[in-house]
Amino acid sequence: MTVIDPYTHITPKDGPVPTSRTDTATAAATAGAAAPAPAVIHGGLPALVARHARATPDALAVADGDTTLTYAQLDIQARVLAAHLRDHGVRRGDRVALLMPRSARTVVAQLALWWAGAVCVPLDPAHPRPRTEAMAADAQVTLTIGDHKLLESAAPTGPTLPLPGEPQLTVGAMTAADADPDPTAFIMFTSGSTGRPKGVTVPHHAVVELVTRTSYVTITPRDRVLFHSPMTFDASTFEVWGAIAAGAAVVVCTVERPSFEDLAQHVERHGVTVAFLTTALFHQLAARRSRVFSLLRGVVVGGEALAAQHAREVLCAFPWLELVNGYGPTETTTFATAHRVTAADCEGQIPIGRPIAGATVHVLDVDRHPVAEGQRGELWIGGSRLAHGYVGQPELTAQRFVEHPAYGRLYRTGDLVSARPDGVLDFHGRTDDQVKVRGFRIEPGEVEHALREQPDVDDAAVTVHRPGDGDARLVAFVVAAPGPVPRAEALRDRLAAVLPAHLVPDGVTLVDRLPLTSSGKVDRRGLTALVGTAGTDAPAAPMSPLEQAVAEIWSRAIGTDVTRPDADFIALGGHSLLALVVTDDLREELGVELALADFFGAPTVAGQAALVERALLALHGDLHPDDTAEHTDEH
Repeated sequence: MTVIDPYTHITPKDGPVPTSRTDTATAAATAGAAAPAPAVIHGGLPALVARHARATPDALAVADGDTTLTYAQLDIQARVLAAHLRDHGVRRGDRVALLMPRSARTVVAQLALWWAGAVCVPLDPAHPRPRTEAMAADAQVTLTIGDHKLLESAAPTGPTLPLPGEPQLTVGAMTAADADPDPTAFIMFTSGSTGRPKGVTVPHHAVVELVTRTSYVTITPRDRVLFHSPMTFDASTFEVWGAIAAGAAVVVCTVERPSFEDLAQHVERHGVTVAFLTTALFHQLAARRSRVFSLLRGVVVGGEALAAQHAREVLCAFPWLELVNGYGPTETTTFATAHRVTAADCEGQIPIGRPIAGATVHVLDVDRHPVAEGQRGELWIGGSRLAHGYVGQPELTAQRFVEHPAYGRLYRTGDLVSARPDGVLDFHGRTDDQVKVRGFRIEPGEVEHALREQPDVDDAAVTVHRPGDGDARLVAFVVAAPGPVPRAEALRDRLAAVLPAHLVPDGVTLVDRLPLTSSGKVDRRGLTALVGTAGTDAPAAPMSPLEQAVAEIWSRAIGTDVTRPDADFIALGGHSLLALVVTDDLREELGVELALADFFGAPTVAGQAALVERALLALHGDLHPDDTAEHTDEH
């Protein structure tokens, strides 16, 4: 079975379900050509908001803690801002970068760009300036809009327009007759193997179809959906517009890097019922039996293979939870397949499911012919939700988006899958070196390119090290150029200046040479055998009781014994997700709230023990009164 009908899915309303293997095969053979046309909503995503503004004007649309917007308010504020953008020269087809933190105004700004006819190019305030500049250049951005302070600090090349801090008056709001959205809604960038990010042009109709044909997940007007992903991550498309399409409310988490406790409090405080979690984050929350699951009704996970053990634990503890395993590259508009996970699924490999919302899937061999049922082949995706291609890269577009003689235009994913007799897909890895780490798609070649650009690096290779279940770490191996040997920490700092955080390796190991396979290629599996823990031959200083407590928490999180006060979290393989684990344990076991910025500002055991000590003294200052009174008495 190689082509699976997207309309033979989870609920009967999507079409007749084949009742035998023969019927399934017949449906599969015709799905690529006979898929029903997608539902057309003229006006793209703005039309979804306008529809709810007419039908339920007073229903809550967006909330961020400081601001709440009804559908009527969201609609009118976006139209007014669109008129403001038009007054400043924004026209249909312009590619406009959006640089602002997550807030209710972020949703207004995206909507306003589309009302004005522009294409939204989301930028991440946390990305290094060279990366942001390269993305804006590749997207041919004509204007950058957003938060005034961010625009000042980022100082992007080209024209900028700070957005008004307060909602404007309704005078001059654009009318529906004036609006003419460009076919492209977003340009979202993913990692590129040549060192150059790829800008994926995502059309309006593809997003509309994803969020209006949601038999793969339950979202009702009574729901509240959490928006906590970066705008540059395609999951944010589902978080925001999946909620809007259903007439539900978007609940915006404004904390830039929320801790586990931040997430739980946000869900609890705002009554969130549905959330997307990267698979890695889901694994960590599941391992900790986070109370966040007791508060949610539905969870969609995606980004990496879902571990059966963690899914089983969550479903056993919270049996009412609707758990959906989603799969899909950005090029297929966020999700291409989905599977509602049951307890029975957790007895083996959890599948990535069947195609959804207009997608078709094809399992092909190297000659692009269908493979036999149950055999592994490369997954090719077709249907109405494919991206237009890569902006400014026609050759790459032609390589990945291919016109198949039998199935039409397809995107080749590079993922290996097999189809079960009922059409459900199992995932088996990659055909190339691309990896997924903590939900981000990473081309090792992009990181290797940045390393080879360093003057003291002769060669480099990057791979993924998996020290434990659910823990994936990006690691780099570097062959030094003749001359002074670079320090691993210095290389990471230099990479952080040009690459976003998720592309900076969690560890850098210096090697004399890179291991090769018999065919002369880098042996990436052999590289993981070279991973070691950072250390020193100098004797370790004794640790204080507080340092020992911090070291024990580190040891559990990282999976290796930490025995030195000068041990460095990053050098030991720690990363941002494990930092969340550590800060959560510090809160639970020592009663101290440690911000991630402070955590990474003091990345040694001794440094963090000092932070903990200061925090404890501040919390219990009444137990350690200062000697001000004694000094006063002396005078």
